[in-house]
Amino acid sequence: PAVFVYIFLGLYYATGRGSDIRLAQYLFAGLYLLNLLLVFRIYCRTNKVPPYVFFFMCCASYRIHSIFVLRLFNDPVAMAILFLAINLFVEERWSWGCLLFSLAVSVKMNILLFAPGLLFLLLQRFGLLGCIPKLCICALLQVVLGLPFLLVNPVGYLTRSFDLGRQFQFKWTVNWRFLPEEVFQNRVFHAALLLAHLAGLGLFALHRWHSSKENILTLLKDPGKRKPASPRLTVNNILWQAFCVCPLNASAWIVFILFSSNFLGVCCSRSLHYQFYVWYFHTLPYLLWCTPTTKLAHMPKVLLLGVIELCWNTYPSTVCSSLSLHICHGLILLQLWYGTAPTPVSHTPPPSRKPTAMAKKAQ
Repeated sequence: PAVFVYIFLGLYYATGRGSDIRLAQYLFAGLYLLNLLLVFRIYCRTNKVPPYVFFFMCCASYRIHSIFVLRLFNDPVAMAILFLAINLFVEERWSWGCLLFSLAVSVKMNILLFAPGLLFLLLQRFGLLGCIPKLCICALLQVVLGLPFLLVNPVGYLTRSFDLGRQFQFKWTVNWRFLPEEVFQNRVFHAALLLAHLAGLGLFALHRWHSSKENILTLLKDPGKRKPASPRLTVNNILWQAFCVCPLNASAWIVFILFSSNFLGVCCSRSLHYQFYVWYFHTLPYLLWCTPTTKLAHMPKVLLLGVIELCWNTYPSTVCSSLSLHICHGLILLQLWYGTAPTPVSHTPPPSRKPTAMAKKAQ
């Protein structure tokens, strides 16, 4: 996509036409630190993950360090912009967040795995009519950024930049090594994965993201005309409402929906190559700790992170490593499904900061 070309063209000239690789590595090291800062800021807003987990996120992944500083892939660039967009979403700055989300898509298409969750959040927050301007921001930016290519070869740009039918090479797959290559390349298998992905998104949207007793189609209504959400009376929900303030609650809910949307896409991917680890590495701690420890204790969660890291560090991938990766993904999905998701809040417009007439009289 266009922004990928612009960024790496800039790197090409900044490094003396690609001759100063060390400078490029320094720049990507800075990007790595910025990415960590953005992720930590999200985690601090949600207050879900214990502090010791941040050590594993910073220091325990050789593969992530390699993807950022040694390989210089575009995946980290896209994810850093994406995490900046999520920071804006949790601050209720939706228009700017959508702008940066679209910018991240124009670096690498994997960001679209977050799109179902974002669409759900936009509908929940604004309704159908209010959602349309936000979607127009995303679409318009893609047109503007891609204009130099669309004017010359629109078909070539769209089909090659956003190639949904791309065939992956079996030798690089991390997650499907246990399958015969004929099955891995089979279009029927790809269609089955797509159906599984859509089914997973549908189930989570109906039963995990949408907790209101009303029909999910009420998301199309204006938020002011909906009935307030009525969460189940569980001990966790009562404690959450008693001890958590509203902004924290909303932040946790936004992050849960976006991260779980992306994780479902990763689980159903036709192939995961080694650089794709960065697509969800920084979201794994939240996915593991967003549910109560009664569903999965702290130590098994840390062990799951360790096994996933081992699977991604096994080169070339083996039958055992790819099977283990799927088992870990399955366990995370199960604990997300049976765990208690954060309680949603009623998305009413924020109160005006202007003093009311009564307040002026009181002054």
